[in-house]
Amino acid sequence: MTTSLDLLKQTGTIVVSDSGDFESIDEYKPQDATTNPSLILAAANKPAYARLIDAAVAYGKSKGGSVENQVNAAMDRLLVEFGKEILAIIPGRVSTEVDARLSFDKEGTKAKAKELISLYESVGIKKERILIKIASTYEGIQAARELERDDGIHCNLTLLFGFGQAVACAEAGVTLISPFVGRILDYYKKTTGRNYEGDEDPGVISVKKIFNYYKQHGYKTIVMGASFRNIGEIKALAGVDFLTISPALLDELKNSTDPVPKRLDAQAAIKAEPMPKVSYIDNESEFRWTLLQDEMAFDKLHEGIRKFAADGETLKKLLRSKVSA
Repeated sequence: MTTSLDLLKQTGTIVVSDSGDFESIDEYKPQDATTNPSLILAAANKPAYARLIDAAVAYGKSKGGSVENQVNAAMDRLLVEFGKEILAIIPGRVSTEVDARLSFDKEGTKAKAKELISLYESVGIKKERILIKIASTYEGIQAARELERDDGIHCNLTLLFGFGQAVACAEAGVTLISPFVGRILDYYKKTTGRNYEGDEDPGVISVKKIFNYYKQHGYKTIVMGASFRNIGEIKALAGVDFLTISPALLDELKNSTDPVPKRLDAQAAIKAEPMPKVSYIDNESEFRWTLLQDEMAFDKLHEGIRKFAADGETLKKLLRSKVSA
């Protein structure tokens, strides 16, 4: 039986699992996987993953120093432990996120990215299999630009909601961007009281615009739609470079045989109505003004940073209790 998930893959879209629960990943045969502090927190609270917590705590304690130093070391190791387990299942890459509190600290982001890559290498994982996830702030994009150019560290720019963010990421030469389709939809449903479906979905419209712009101007940065609320959004973007999908929606696609026609195509994008080229990467004030003018993108970016930081702190609280025990 050919499933909707099979048909999605046949459109040329690379399917990525959006989960920290690696025990559920193999069922859907994704190429890559993405994680974030919220997903790791959800998985870490399951008894099946206690051994990863224990390994991270043991590592943190081995580093010595203050409790906070040990907790920070344990946190980094926990992210890597999850990434290592996921990479044993998938053939491609895993995305591991930098502490959201570093979102406005270019040098801090670069240092943390290098620490994570070093930790992965210490457990036998080459940097080519890692994407470092960084929030799409101006500082984050500049950090990713230098990591890609100077260190060969591949980056996934997350919490991306606005066109200006996407343009700057492409100019920075980042490997991949993650526009958050569902969170864009959430914003417009809340502010307008309307329901949106298919091609009218504001998140879908945003990704299509970014995809067309990248293809028209020859950017190599991968467009990976993320944060979906329903399979209708996924089907509306069939043919986009990558889609990272939660286990619940992957399961829905796997249990459906509905058609999934290709909706996005690189060659069609190139031939579509020309989109003027714009630039933000070396114009900080213009980037910030463009982001500020897009109320949805500004609000959702900062809300997302706060949420990831809060979940990161909750995860650290769990580790702190074990380090101090």
